[in-house]
Amino acid sequence: MKKYYVQKNPFIVPTTDGKLIEEHFGIASINTGDYSIAHMIAPPHWSEPFQTPEFDEITYIISGRKKFEIDGEEIVLTKGLSICVLKGTRVRYSNPFDEPCEYVSVCIPAFSIERVKREN
Repeated sequence: MKKYYVQKNPFIVPTTDGKLIEEHFGIASINTGDYSIAHMIAPPHWSEPFQTPEFDEITYIISGRKKFEIDGEEIVLTKGLSICVLKGTRVRYSNPFDEPCEYVSVCIPAFSIERVKREN
């Protein structure tokens, strides 16, 4: 058994909001629940509901801007900046800006619909 993985065909997560999610490693792509890493592009004026995930999420911005709403505070990250949102934190992610935001997210343990705990 090899002691490494080379990902040539990431799993494209189906979305209905125009966001591109390419999971390179995680539950959907290689069936590991320990961690996940995904390349994403959030279109202009994209947002999702508040969530209180059961995983730490590290986000690194490649281009554009992304807004994080945490405990009543609004944080905007730009190219080259990163953030780690700890599990159990109520957070809302959005791109209220006029340009796309490209970024990479790492979740520990891996992202799953069951662990994300999105509000309706």
